[in-house]
Amino acid sequence: MEGVAPAVSLFRPRASARFPVLLAADSGAARRSTGAGGRSSVRKHGGTEAPPRRPGITRLPKLGTAVSTKRSERGKDPLINLEVSHHRAVAAVRLLRIEKGKAFVDLLNEKANDSGDNEMGYVERTLGFRTRYLEDRDIRLVTVIVAGTVRWKRYLDYLIMSLCSEEKVFREMEPLLLQILRIGFFEILKLDVPAYAAVDENVRLAKVALRPGAGNMVNAILRKLVLLKETNSLPLPKIEGDERAQARALSIIYSHPVWMVRRWIRFHGKDEALRLMNWNNSDPRFSLRVNTSKGYTRADLVKRLESLQVHYEESIMDEFVRIREGMQAVIQAGLLKDGICAVQDESAGLVVSVVDPQPGETIIDCCAAPGGKTLFMASRLSGEGKIWALDVNKGRLRILMEAAKLHGLDVMITDIHADLRLYTKETTAKYDKVLLDAPCSGLGVLSKRADLRWNRQFEDLEELMCLQDELLDSASTLVKPGGILIYSTCSIDPEENEKRISAFVQRHPEFATQSVCEYVPKKFVTDEGFYSSNPTKHSMDGAFAARLVRSMHKILGVPQGQN
Repeated sequence: MEGVAPAVSLFRPRASARFPVLLAADSGAARRSTGAGGRSSVRKHGGTEAPPRRPGITRLPKLGTAVSTKRSERGKDPLINLEVSHHRAVAAVRLLRIEKGKAFVDLLNEKANDSGDNEMGYVERTLGFRTRYLEDRDIRLVTVIVAGTVRWKRYLDYLIMSLCSEEKVFREMEPLLLQILRIGFFEILKLDVPAYAAVDENVRLAKVALRPGAGNMVNAILRKLVLLKETNSLPLPKIEGDERAQARALSIIYSHPVWMVRRWIRFHGKDEALRLMNWNNSDPRFSLRVNTSKGYTRADLVKRLESLQVHYEESIMDEFVRIREGMQAVIQAGLLKDGICAVQDESAGLVVSVVDPQPGETIIDCCAAPGGKTLFMASRLSGEGKIWALDVNKGRLRILMEAAKLHGLDVMITDIHADLRLYTKETTAKYDKVLLDAPCSGLGVLSKRADLRWNRQFEDLEELMCLQDELLDSASTLVKPGGILIYSTCSIDPEENEKRISAFVQRHPEFATQSVCEYVPKKFVTDEGFYSSNPTKHSMDGAFAARLVRSMHKILGVPQGQN
């Protein structure tokens, strides 16, 4: 269908075409083939520009014969099954764990080389056998299959149910069999895996992991799908009828919740809603922020990227570089581990630009973890000033402080483990600037969070907006007279953004909005003077920020500063 995101090219022989590991320290949710909204105007480096992607498939590693599918005795080393597709077995088990709420799509490769052993352990405990060791290429395939299958789940399930003999068969299908079918459908419809390979390998996995009859069922359904695809007759719904009916059809074709589709059409119009869904279904894009606090410059980072043959583009921000291809090489070379740079989306960096940290200032980050904005603000202080990082999650706060030490910024940051709403009732401290990067729906970062669309319900928005109002009220008490309160989200929903600011100013007349036009490029400034990044317009995550100035004469006599 016109406008639907194209199939993803999966098998590429070049080592530099590796899919990235998700290690975002601050991606709005911790956050891409080109979105339908177009590319940013950036200079492409001749020596680092990726060649055009050409169709082509490399051969899968040849599989050995079956050794065993079960342990012979408890306590002995697990026997290895070399017959089943190892990366598909891992992907199927991973999908099971995600569905049960015991795993996250984004954390699959968090430990790089160790993740192969970790995932194979789950396969053994679930299926009763191991397959051969996962190499880097296999882990990349697992990442692509898992993220893509989760992303396209509604679309895939609609087609699977359509090709079952009756709806009851789909509704009562055992979980592992459903995951295997989802993988097969995703490979056939959205990847460049040859149809015969997708059918044969998933049939084999179903027979070994379940039983021969399950393999026969997978074989029949997948072959039916191949025929329908070849004849361009997939049983997809037509976009017709009233607004509700059209939204339901679009939610299936673009694999998004119905409430989300209806909301975007309401706020952004149908065309923009389609562009947003295409963006969310495309490969995530990443950018790196150089660690200037250790003396590194963007030129230093670019030199390292060129030596690794990583394809990049310049960013609108001096400290950032956009990665076009080769994120895996960045991770394996230790650039993140050594504190040379951090993964951070430009949209998050622009929020820090709205804060505009100045040397000597006192700043509190009220919902600081995982800490990307905290670290960037600290680096902007040039060694003069202080930042307090407050968060309710002790574990995430510990990770933030470990990252601060890695980046040489721990002496400038003090952590506070507390609920902001309770903390403000106990302290009299006031700060020059207060950043509230509030909990939100994350609707601006769905391309990086493949599972988030299914974990958000319409009812969540009302709860989130109430929480945002409470946190804004609490954060406002920390701002000294003449100080600045910055409210930000990684959402594109106006009710979480502009409407929260409007309601806050009505409750707190001592605060007035201040335009961000002096702090970010004009294309990111709304008519109301707020910062807003849009995935389809700016080729980065969606984000929002507002600056609010506290009047000098409203709260005279209140204790100021913190030592």
